[in-house]
Amino acid sequence: MARLLNLTLTLTSAFALTLSSSAAEKSKQPQKPNIVFILADDLGWADTTLYGHSKLYQTPNIQRLAKRGMTFTRAYSASPLCSPTRASILTGQNPARIGLTAPTCHLPLVKLHASPGKSAGPGQKAIQPESASRLRTDLPTLGKTIKSAGYATAHFGKWHLGIAPFSPLEQGFDIDIPHWHGPGPAGNFVAPWKYPDFDPQHPKQHIEDRMAQEASAFIEKHQDRPFFLNYWMFSVHAPFNAKEELIEKYRPLIDPKNPQRSPTYAAMIESMDDAVGTLLDTLDRLKITDNTIIIFFSDNGGNMYDIVDETSPTSNHPLRGGKASQFEGGIRVPMIVSWPGQITPESTSDALVQSTDFYPTLLDILSLEKANGQIFDGVSILPALKEQEFSHPPIFTYFPHNPPVPDWIPPSISIHHNQWKLIREFHQGENLAHRYRLFDLSRDLGEKHNLAPQQPKLVERLDAKIETFLKESKAILPLPNPKFDPAKYQPELEGQNRVGRGKKKSRKQNDIADPKLQGWKARNASYSIKNGILSLKATQSDPFLGIGAKQFKKNTRLTLRLRSPLGGKGKVTWANETSSPGSLPFSLRTGEWTNLTLTLRPKTDLGILRLHLPKTEAPIEIDRLSLNSGKITLTSEF
Repeated sequence: MARLLNLTLTLTSAFALTLSSSAAEKSKQPQKPNIVFILADDLGWADTTLYGHSKLYQTPNIQRLAKRGMTFTRAYSASPLCSPTRASILTGQNPARIGLTAPTCHLPLVKLHASPGKSAGPGQKAIQPESASRLRTDLPTLGKTIKSAGYATAHFGKWHLGIAPFSPLEQGFDIDIPHWHGPGPAGNFVAPWKYPDFDPQHPKQHIEDRMAQEASAFIEKHQDRPFFLNYWMFSVHAPFNAKEELIEKYRPLIDPKNPQRSPTYAAMIESMDDAVGTLLDTLDRLKITDNTIIIFFSDNGGNMYDIVDETSPTSNHPLRGGKASQFEGGIRVPMIVSWPGQITPESTSDALVQSTDFYPTLLDILSLEKANGQIFDGVSILPALKEQEFSHPPIFTYFPHNPPVPDWIPPSISIHHNQWKLIREFHQGENLAHRYRLFDLSRDLGEKHNLAPQQPKLVERLDAKIETFLKESKAILPLPNPKFDPAKYQPELEGQNRVGRGKKKSRKQNDIADPKLQGWKARNASYSIKNGILSLKATQSDPFLGIGAKQFKKNTRLTLRLRSPLGGKGKVTWANETSSPGSLPFSLRTGEWTNLTLTLRPKTDLGILRLHLPKTEAPIEIDRLSLNSGKITLTSEF
């Protein structure tokens, strides 16, 4: 009996040891890789030290990341503007398919699908379509998919795809800091800033320092489980301000003959790079770098149209054009992917890749299936990351708009296929036929020589691929303008910068929506924005700010803070097509900041809302405008 008992105890102990060993082996198995996606805003292809085209900007931490992974030389955003590219990353779909082709997601109008344009001026050959203004929440976004795979998810920084109920919290992210919907930082990069319920921890705190700190805290908290960290920087978008000590550091380094000669922008680049370093330091300190995929990318090319330090913010040379342009400077961007043990350190790839590729690539890495009926315009680039044979299908950049920045072109779509790039400009030719530009990028990176006249058969083949893509994606296209008047056509203005120059605007130029005004338009007044303050100076009688406000119904509350050196009286007016106009007066005290809360009671909706200001010789300052009607809110922080 004793021998039987001893045998039983021995077997039990052995079984327990087996279980213990099994548990230990299981605990040793590596967890799914963490994912850190760093997206810079408006960072140009030549704005880092990656490609050897900048002598001023210093990016040692981005270079440090490159030493750990693979740098791509032919990486493209899906759009030359931010929101469409951001949507393409989260959906794996081209902006043409999503219908989100313009960065209007901070505006009050909620528009979930693109629609054909209604009209254009007689001097324009094409009618631009109207973009969606929100990323729909019925789409299976990258955040939702990664979260469903058991990941902790968080978004830090810029979003610009819609305020709640279209915020990161509705798109698969557990955390969203600072929960900001605007096109850029709220007010300044350096505190004081104006994020609701998110105050600086100390005076002069830089928003990227704070974001990197918050992101590092998230990493530390979730170091024992897989996490997906979306760090989408505010840098280096306007407004252009930086730490004073860094600006002074770069002043003596400026070469007036170098097109990159803004000390402020150089300082902004350094703060952005410091934030990257903070994340790398955190992963290293926690010893989880080896199980973390890091992606570094930019949403579009560098800004060439604004003015800072009496020059453009940056130069994308040797590329042509910049942000909001279909040329290479607007869409070719820096890209690094690091994955220790899987990607060769300090490697380089000239594979053609686009922002639509990240989603299918991450699904491939994590062995996850796409949802039933889910469509990707991108492909997995895992073979390229593994340095295996890889050939990307043609990529398409659909940009049916023409903001008047340097090297702008009319509404267009481009295709990259092998070394060739073809741009179709909708209805810009004779009798409103399409017009084409063809470039051999292997020999003409600056896109100086249009080969379309010499290569008609190649143009025809590439254009057939464009046509197939447009039909398959069901893109809403620009229409030929039936009211086009050749006598009013001004082709000499094509490609000319007409924004950001700080000059007095004509009425025609003032019709152009300035993204810094966040949907508002200044009338009968010149304006400037500095340190988060909008200053308006009357140029004619009745200066006012106007905005389309059909989204706002009965009992809309208008809250604003403004200052008039000489005081004065103003009024708010609204008018729509179906009811009589309304008006509400207000008064400003002399020289003091005045907080106003006005309740507007239209019979149906506000229609066109105008804020009429006192006409004084001195500028009137505004630092906050907010409209609220039930669940709909528009807050404009300058």
